[in-house]
Amino acid sequence: MRWKILFGLLSLASMLTSQACFAQTQKVVVGGKDFTEQRLLAEITGDYLKSKGFSVDLRTDMGSGLVRQAQENGQIDLYWEYVGTSLISYNKIKETLGPADAFNRVKELDDKKGIVWLNPSKANNTFALAIRSQDKDRLKLATISDLAEALKAGKELTLAGGIQFVSRQDGLPGLEKAYGFKYPKALIKQMDTGLTYQVLRDGQVDLGTVYETDGRVGAFNLLVLEDDKGFFPSYAMVPVIRKDILGKYPKLAEYLNTLSAKFDNTLMRKLNARVDTEKKPLEEVAHNFLVEEGLL
Repeated sequence: MRWKILFGLLSLASMLTSQACFAQTQKVVVGGKDFTEQRLLAEITGDYLKSKGFSVDLRTDMGSGLVRQAQENGQIDLYWEYVGTSLISYNKIKETLGPADAFNRVKELDDKKGIVWLNPSKANNTFALAIRSQDKDRLKLATISDLAEALKAGKELTLAGGIQFVSRQDGLPGLEKAYGFKYPKALIKQMDTGLTYQVLRDGQVDLGTVYETDGRVGAFNLLVLEDDKGFFPSYAMVPVIRKDILGKYPKLAEYLNTLSAKFDNTLMRKLNARVDTEKKPLEEVAHNFLVEEGLL
């Protein structure tokens, strides 16, 4: 009888040890780029996956090309990417594609590189042009077509723009071609992207380039001009993961898709604003979001 009891205890101990070892091996490396939204997404993802039993290594503040290279090289397992970035910057696709076609194209192309695109969120962090809401009547601008007509008529409208917007084909050069206008160089004030929000808010320029999900759009009471010709590419925010890691931990798809379903432009602006304008600690904002959404 004693040997049966001893054997049972040893079997139970072995099973518990095996389960503990399995839990310890559930390790993922979560990456992120070098701006608020990406730091937040990485922190939210890391917190959520920890609650699901994963050991998480966060590696943020990486440049866009660097984080992509790190994923391709197996140095990070997952992060949040934007459809347009992969389409244009990583896969060099120049043709204009609608949101659904753009997503399907990058999903197909990156699958060949061992990267899986999961469910896209409703957050679309694309380029946009904005004015101050209080300037709407003075400038008489509601759409980018309105802007094009005003410039053609000789109206002088100063524009604050980051170097990426001013130089990239999915920015000003492509926009000029799509809408049939040329922005006078003398009216373009090229500066750091973050500074564009401040000079626009303070009325130092008439228009500024912004990102749709940036918290300062709402916090600074800015009005985004309608892209009525649908020029700007989709920059839907999507969790991307290495195929081998997903094969190892298939539940990650469920967890990441759960997060993706929560995000839209309004929510991302609110979360970003909590960090950028309300100056709340990023870790606190991430944790509170998960609690508010019933995920913790």
